[in-house]
Amino acid sequence: MLSFNKKIILFLLIAGKTFAQDCTYTVSGKILDELTKSPMAFASVYIEENQRGIIADEFGNFKIENICESEIHIRVTHASCEPVRVFVDLRVKQTYQFSLNHHNELLNEIQVHGKSGDRSTQVSSSISSVEIAKSGNQNLADILEKITGVSTLKNGSGISKPIIQGLFGNRISILNDGIAQSGQQWGNDHAPEIDPFNADHLSVVKGVNALQYAGSTLGGVVLVESSPIAEEPHLHGSAKYIYNSNGRGNTVNLKVEKANRSFRWRLNTTAKLQGDTHAPNYILTNTGRREGNAALRLEKTFGQKWSSTLSLSTFNSEVGILRGSQIGNLTDLELAFQQEIPFFTEENFSYQINPPKQRVGHHAVKLETVGVLPNNQTLKFVYGGQLNNRREFDVRRGGRSDIPVLSLNQFSHFFEETYFKDFSGGKTLRIGLQQLITDNTNVPETGILPLIPDYFSFQNSLFTIFNIDNKKWYHEFGIRLENKQLNAVTITRDFPRAIERINQNFTFFSVSAGSELNVSNQLRINANVGIAMRPPEVNELFSFGLHQGVSSIEEGNPDLMPEQSAKALFTVNFHQDNKLLFEITPYAQLIRNFIYLQPRSEFLLTIRGAFPYFKFEQADALLVGTDALVSFEPTDKLKWINKFSFVRGENLSEKIPLINMPPLNFSTSIQVVLNDFSYFTNNTFELEVNHTARQKNLLETQDFILPPNAFTLLNASYNSEIPLGKYFLSLGIKAENILNVSYRNYLNRLRYFADDAGRNITVSAVMTF
Repeated sequence: MLSFNKKIILFLLIAGKTFAQDCTYTVSGKILDELTKSPMAFASVYIEENQRGIIADEFGNFKIENICESEIHIRVTHASCEPVRVFVDLRVKQTYQFSLNHHNELLNEIQVHGKSGDRSTQVSSSISSVEIAKSGNQNLADILEKITGVSTLKNGSGISKPIIQGLFGNRISILNDGIAQSGQQWGNDHAPEIDPFNADHLSVVKGVNALQYAGSTLGGVVLVESSPIAEEPHLHGSAKYIYNSNGRGNTVNLKVEKANRSFRWRLNTTAKLQGDTHAPNYILTNTGRREGNAALRLEKTFGQKWSSTLSLSTFNSEVGILRGSQIGNLTDLELAFQQEIPFFTEENFSYQINPPKQRVGHHAVKLETVGVLPNNQTLKFVYGGQLNNRREFDVRRGGRSDIPVLSLNQFSHFFEETYFKDFSGGKTLRIGLQQLITDNTNVPETGILPLIPDYFSFQNSLFTIFNIDNKKWYHEFGIRLENKQLNAVTITRDFPRAIERINQNFTFFSVSAGSELNVSNQLRINANVGIAMRPPEVNELFSFGLHQGVSSIEEGNPDLMPEQSAKALFTVNFHQDNKLLFEITPYAQLIRNFIYLQPRSEFLLTIRGAFPYFKFEQADALLVGTDALVSFEPTDKLKWINKFSFVRGENLSEKIPLINMPPLNFSTSIQVVLNDFSYFTNNTFELEVNHTARQKNLLETQDFILPPNAFTLLNASYNSEIPLGKYFLSLGIKAENILNVSYRNYLNRLRYFADDAGRNITVSAVMTF
């Protein structure tokens, strides 16, 4: 037995050994603006383990000494910037450089994706993960609307698709984790089945780099991308909750990730529940939404040369369609276009979703393997599989509303083989082969003729992109060759009904070239020209019947010819002393055989009710427009951002305007950085005014009703952050349409029946750990 004194001595020795840590580690580095590469003066650097922090000097330099821990997490922040969080092993001595996204409203493609091989002569805006976290309760297209030149084609408050420089639908390819989203060729009322929370950034790509992506790129490409999982041995992630007052919506999301010795993994889950939204003066009955999604990502590295990524995801939603858009007879339909309050409007709010409604399930798998070869060569192999199930329900007589009026299953299989070579002298070459197989089948449970026929398509593609970078000049050239075989089984429209088998074969190509001149560190000039072709999609060729999501009868045209496009863009990008940013992009696009959906003068009465009648037609078209952005930052605490978009479309064949073109849009916002107080840090306030003009470039006879009046919306938001040791709680409140303005958006297909949504208050909380 040890004596009492010996026990005391032994305890002191153990305690001294325990607490005598080696506090000799140092971390130092520099913080830069990701776009301009200028120093980020007075940025904040924070060590989560010991809760020590420091402010960088006026040149962006920082140094923290006497650190005890050998492994730390560093969080770098600056006013109005997306935070950067990294894991650092201080036993590896090096100087660190961090780049902060200080001008998210204006980013070159190399800043968006962080890969030299993905540089582009076209400037692209990006939506950051911080913005996605605050807006993830919205649809993908609604979030993308924050990008200059991007509008939204809506079908009520729950369904929307992006419009890029006047083009939408089948002309826009949406790449979800590198795979073209299937099911979009069914029609414009089918919103992308994508959970925004799965993405770390959203961006729009035009020009030469768009040629490497599958799907139609005639109007541009939307990239929904996740960042690679960090080599981080600790469990990290975030928990999010968002509440929106309009619709009493609740959104929860959990994302966790970790790197083990054998592999890295990330899990993302989302649930949404929203009831009836409301216009300023009445409830929009049956516009609720339910959604449940999950995604799993696994990454594995084999040695130093090969790596593989496996991604699995499921998206499941039920969306209500405005009840007042389904009318029983021709007289009431004419009245519905005239009256202020829609038919079937209820006085009480409800979470219940009744017919008309949509149920959608989208399930995807992706396997990607990348190998690094000698002499700066890379091989990439990709497989992507998708299963899309869509069921639409209508108000049917005899208690049959639970029987779907449309039931589709679509399987698609995508294969890609890509070779990349980085030559000396700033030259790179990318060559790829792609194959896309699509099998679309109607499930025989509806009891009515299908809107979209059964079809099978097989598409082969070959692309080549060559880049030359000599610092001051950057050139790129690309070509894409494609062949598509389409086999459709349709039912004749005339009596007696008969099955008709149609086989079509399309061979088409796209060519694009661009150059970028870095006149100085402040001035960059870009020019792009391109020729593209697009064959008509299945819904444009063969659709026939009620398109329930847009409450209209649509008729395809089997005689449609492929579209042929020629487009030119010119961009001037200027920034001065990290204070003034200016970008303007005028563009012109000539499209031969432009396919559009033309409202017919008559209404159609069917056994399912009375509906507007639309038919797909073709004409030569010219689109001319300008996108502009000006950002001025007189101090580190104040930023003024202005965005302007204008496009004019002309039907050259008939010498009349094109329908469904976005009206002129202008927005101005003031962002103010507020001082820290109490526990609240990184406090920002933003006030935004968004004006949408009336679409005046349209004849009275081209639509059922005149375009709606111009409207101006006032929005505001406040965001703050509370450090909680190793955790960070981000809080936000956003008010949209503060003045509760009654308006109808020309780009909303349900504007025939109801106003758009009224005031909405959104509260968000994000816990990062």
